[in-house]
Formats: sequence, C-alpha cells, structure tokens
Amino acid sequence: MEPEAKWLFASAGLPVPRFAWGKNIEECLKNAEQITYPLVAKVVSPEVVHKSEVGGVAVGLADKEELRQFYEKVSGFQGFSGLLLEEILVGTEMIIGAKIDYQFGLIILLGIGGTSVEIYNDVSIRMAPLTETDVFSMLHELKGEQLLSGYRGKKPINREKFAQVLVDFATFVQSLAPYIESIDLNPLLCNENSSIIADARIMLNETFINTGTADSGQIF
Repeated sequence: MEPEAKWLFASAGLPVPRFAWGKNIEECLKNAEQITYPLVAKVVSPEVVHKSEVGGVAVGLADKEELRQFYEKVSGFQGFSGLLLEEILVGTEMIIGAKIDYQFGLIILLGIGGTSVEIYNDVSIRMAPLTETDVFSMLHELKGEQLLSGYRGKKPINREKFAQVLVDFATFVQSLAPYIESIDLNPLLCNENSSIIADARIMLNETFINTGTADSGQIF
C-alpha cells in the first residue's frame, strides 16, 4: 500500500513529502496537527488501486472537521486501512515507472503524468540502469517537453534534480526486481527546486505473493 511504498522509498533516500498513516480517526487527527493544515488525505486500502477515480483523495482539507467528514466518507471502502495524510505540494506532474519485462529485464519509463497519463501516452522508455545523460535524452523525446521548460509563465523544472531522482530510482528498484511486477510513481511533482514522489504504487509479483512472504518487511 502507498504508505509502505513511501517508507521504502524514503529508506532509500528518495524524496517523499511529509506524511503519516492514521489507521483510525484519532490517529488521523493527531497526525494532521503534525503535518499542519491544509493538507492532502488519501484512502489506504489494498482494494483501491486508483484512488482518485473513486473519490478517495481530498486536497486542501482545511481543518479537523473537514478531515472527519472525509474519513466518514471513505471509511466504508472495501479493505479500508485508514488515511494517508500529506503536506500539499505543487509542481508539474510527471510519471516514473518500472516494470519487469521477461525478455529485456528491468524497464524504466518516464512521461507526462497525472490522471490523464493513459490518454496522452507521452512516455519514453529505457533499460536499467540509467545515467543522467539517459534521463536528459528521455525528457527530450517527450511531446510535452515544453511543459517542463517554463510553459506560459511557469518556472522550468530543475532537470538536474529530476535526473538524479530517476537515476537513484532505477538503481534502487534493481534491488527490488525479484519481488515486483511493476512500480508507478504518479505523480512525481517537479518544480524549480525539487522532484518529490507524491503518489506511489508497488505491485508485487505472483511468485513472491504465493510464497506467503509478501509484505514490506520481507523485501529487505
């Protein structure tokens, strides 16, 4: 689940927002005070893969009453395991992915991200591992590259920081290759200062699941 995925990435030194996982309303309210309002809340459930499609994400919750209302709204979701609370981030939405291809091995994908990623299908692909030169080349291949260069008054993203995140991600997921089917970071929020993993999903492979050891503590 997303909190576990973010703990893994944080342990590897990859950038994630300030976040906390509250498994009941009391924990959520306590964690919200530490994150500070306004904040983002997301439902945590192994049964909910695309949270935004089912109303499982709330951005800009202003106070504990709004947090309570959102908790009540999503607490009936199948597999409900609490709320992930995060600080609000801004930036251009990118997607980074990793997938095990049984012919070529570990494949790394980057593209223009967000909820419309499947519609635009604007991606570039390489085999792991990656260098910064690989990343700059991948960015240049994107049809939406102009969005990263200061489109309509926005500041350009920091390409060096983005490249470092992607190189580190590709290196890290090589150690996870025996356990995973795919990983999606969507969105990775990129601005002139940083690139931060706003959402993360790890799909474990069938063999690992069937051994009965499929939990985050077993990966290391």
